[in-house]
Amino acid sequence: MTTTDTPSMLARPDGQSLAYHHTAGFSPGVIFCSGFMSDMEGTKATALEKAMTALHRSYTRFDYLGHGQSTGNFTEGTISRWTDDALAILDDCTAGPQIIVGSSMGGWIGLRMAQLRPERIAGFVGIATAPDFTTRMWDDMPQSGKDAIESKGFWEQPSEYAEEPYVITKKLLDDGPRNFLLNGPIDVTCPVHLLQGMKDESVPWETALKIQEALVSEDVTVSLIKSGDHRLSEPDDITRLILATERIGNML
Repeated sequence: MTTTDTPSMLARPDGQSLAYHHTAGFSPGVIFCSGFMSDMEGTKATALEKAMTALHRSYTRFDYLGHGQSTGNFTEGTISRWTDDALAILDDCTAGPQIIVGSSMGGWIGLRMAQLRPERIAGFVGIATAPDFTTRMWDDMPQSGKDAIESKGFWEQPSEYAEEPYVITKKLLDDGPRNFLLNGPIDVTCPVHLLQGMKDESVPWETALKIQEALVSEDVTVSLIKSGDHRLSEPDDITRLILATERIGNML
């Protein structure tokens, strides 16, 4: 699903610009953080926008550096940089408390946002949340990929989710540990709802339980969808996402 609306652009200190769409409304607002090589025109991001707008709740979706309609080269991105991008959107494009909805990598970034801006993040909804996935990237990489990383600084991994391969860079892998979450307690105290497909071949469903155990928050709900895949973009999945998001919104 795509939109013909021209996005707003947020200038970054290094001369790059982030594309975003913001709809004003009630607090707490909702910010959608997309996954690795995904963008703000995806099914979940736009469906949630439609639902939140109908409920008159503030909603923001955006593209990280090198993604979608934002400027910059994807291969320059890291978890640290993309988290900084998300924080810039939070700080400069929204006001008041926000619920972060993060898909896959966006879940990792969303939890980092909750750690770094606890006063602004009122809740978190994760969809196949994938903290620390750079470790699994390296562990699962064939030797040819590891050789390419060492010799060229990147490896092009075929993707089942996109026509273009995933470009995995040494820069991304080296940066990952700076943002790891599952190596100790996750100091996030807001309400959390994790949606996880049990047929997810990218993020093992047990990951959601590990996140639940590590979270400091006492208010953590985990929904395991037995038939769910990594995308969780089917109509029933979208309904679960909307209900989970609005449930947290109504608690605040």
